[in-house]
Amino acid sequence: MNELKNPIITAKVKKSMQENYRVRTIVIEHDMNALPGQFLMVWMPGLGERPMSIGDNKPLTISVANVGDVTGEICKVRDGDMISFRGPLGKPFLIADDKKPILCVGGGYGVVPMHLLAKRAKERKMEAIAIIGAQSGKDIIWKNRLSKVCKQVLVTTDDGTAGTKGTVMAEAQYLIENKKVSAVYACGPEKMMEAIAQLCAKHNVPCQLSLERYMKCGVGVCGSCAIDGKLCCVDGPVFTGKEALSFAEFGKKHRNATGRVQE
Repeated sequence: MNELKNPIITAKVKKSMQENYRVRTIVIEHDMNALPGQFLMVWMPGLGERPMSIGDNKPLTISVANVGDVTGEICKVRDGDMISFRGPLGKPFLIADDKKPILCVGGGYGVVPMHLLAKRAKERKMEAIAIIGAQSGKDIIWKNRLSKVCKQVLVTTDDGTAGTKGTVMAEAQYLIENKKVSAVYACGPEKMMEAIAQLCAKHNVPCQLSLERYMKCGVGVCGSCAIDGKLCCVDGPVFTGKEALSFAEFGKKHRNATGRVQE
């Protein structure tokens, strides 16, 4: 039934642009009724599908890191080409009304879904603060887009080549400990999200996380994205911080392309 509700859509690429040395952003001539935190399955005929976060829904915008055969082909798409996808899929972030800003934390490619979240908050007359975490300045993506929908955008890099040197916690800790934000939303490496969830739990700040587990089908059939009995593609990818912290695998293990659990 899920596949019938989400048939494959083929649309024209409006614009394909290089974000950095590895990431390409694709703007598609299609408006999608997607909520922040939901995702697409992008299909390359003869190769397969890969899940992609939705950075914007009007027009539909994704960013693709060239890390394998399928993503490599997606990155070859240029203006005017056709691209096929299914979606929106998964459970979204839930935004609670509050006078305080929300905090959107994106590590690496996890910054992409933070844009649609901050955009939706702005449409609801709410302020958002974003933190972008990356290994180096050359890895930062979506900063300019986030600046248009956020009250403030903070950058942290492991090597200190941009923004504050250190992890996202270098900026997030003060905001969370002093309750300068009403809620925290995060997507990125699980160790990063585990640290965010632990800090939010300690200071009783609501927290939602988007888990990036390996997905093959996107509709709960293959089980590749399982984590402690839950399926990220249908039960998530968004979970509360409390839910995520209850998962024994969270922040410690992941499933590779074969479906095997690895540290």
